[in-house]
Amino acid sequence: MSTRPFVIVGGDAAGLSAASKCKREEPDRDVIVFEKGNWISYAHCGLPYFIGGVVDSLSDLLSLSPTQVRERGIDLRRNHEVIAVNPAEQTVTVRCEKTTFEQPFGDLLIGTGARPVSGPFDLSTLDGVFTVHGIDSAAAIDAYLSDPEAYDESTLGEGPVDRDQITHNRQFSSPHTAAIVGGGYVGVEMAEALIERGLDVHLFQRSGHILPPFGDSIAAVVEPHLRSKGVHVHTNTPVTRLVGDDDGRVSGVQTASETIDAQLVIVGVGIRPNTDLLSETEISIGEGSAIRTDEYGRTSLQNIYAAGDVATSTHTVTGEETWVPLGLTANRAGRAIGTTVAGTETSVGEIAGTAVLKAFDLECGRTGIIDKDDARNHGFDPISATITAGSRSGYYPGNSETTVTLVCDQQTERLLGGAIVGSDRAAVRINTIATALQADRTVSDVEQLDLAYAPPFSPVWDPILVAAKVLNGKL
Repeated sequence: MSTRPFVIVGGDAAGLSAASKCKREEPDRDVIVFEKGNWISYAHCGLPYFIGGVVDSLSDLLSLSPTQVRERGIDLRRNHEVIAVNPAEQTVTVRCEKTTFEQPFGDLLIGTGARPVSGPFDLSTLDGVFTVHGIDSAAAIDAYLSDPEAYDESTLGEGPVDRDQITHNRQFSSPHTAAIVGGGYVGVEMAEALIERGLDVHLFQRSGHILPPFGDSIAAVVEPHLRSKGVHVHTNTPVTRLVGDDDGRVSGVQTASETIDAQLVIVGVGIRPNTDLLSETEISIGEGSAIRTDEYGRTSLQNIYAAGDVATSTHTVTGEETWVPLGLTANRAGRAIGTTVAGTETSVGEIAGTAVLKAFDLECGRTGIIDKDDARNHGFDPISATITAGSRSGYYPGNSETTVTLVCDQQTERLLGGAIVGSDRAAVRINTIATALQADRTVSDVEQLDLAYAPPFSPVWDPILVAAKVLNGKL
């Protein structure tokens, strides 16, 4: 057992999972968590649902309170920013208010997550322009959306909300038109949230389809559905400039062909790993500018680990390095690293990039490799099939169309990936495909899966089985 502390940078999914697991396995080990801000252990994926009014209070998004963390024996220090790492001395430099100090470590976990990127825009010059990243951003957007005379502060709950942001953003008259730049996960979820808040919503995507990770077949179903709900979907339409009024408030967005009015702009064009604190080290950087890690979460520097949105993973289909920042990946890797640090070497596991998304009445899911060019770049010879089948027996109430795309390698018949969309429990079906990927199953194997059947739940031939049968026929 090391006599030096296990130091963790970042108090969210990966960091606190590692801290909790290590402390449970090795109770006498000092475990210190440095968190740059006030918030810890919250559900980032729940932010659009708070803004849309589905979640009543910001407090509902919190998994662990600081008190609960300390009750586990973890030394949690909020508002402590780690600004540098010295691998040779095995210390980190920590800044707290106006002072800095050196903290020794025996093992170090970098769990600093990622930050939103702004593309070509300077987001600091206009009021009413936001990214959706962090509790305070969600609270600020909610305040900005609300009628200044009717704003309900009780929705903020008991957490350490940035009150200055709330005071500033609640002073504005409620916006009536919103522009969302970026048609990915955040863009689609925020389109639904803002429609629920009564806004006229424009969604801009620079490429030919929204939701690029889900593939064209899914986008072809989702785009008309968004339009039917009142969202103005603009594909092949990059936003070139944000327009402001004389008071410094955003008033619209400009494209190559027109300027569209908007008193609220959400920028959701991607994220970038937070690796600045390691800029003076020789740590190896990999896919997506994330920290390169091995199967145990170890970096290229001795006794230093990385997990979550700041770290790479191994893709279960290609066996190669990838960067797919998702919640389960962070929690699972953190827990495994905590176990390893405590003395039992544990793999962080491979990933398939499995993700689900709600778009009004539709549920979308994806896993593995869907894009054929991507598959070819990894040495595969891809072929795909897309089918639409019922979600239940045709005579049973609630049956609805479910579209499934499966992709496989023509030479080995190995399943490479899949995507799904529908309104009746479509998302959860993606787990069947993800399981098949991690088991290296072929299309024939999937076609032979013994999936459950009963009229209220599925037709005799589940949509995934239908897709496998059609793809197998093409082979």
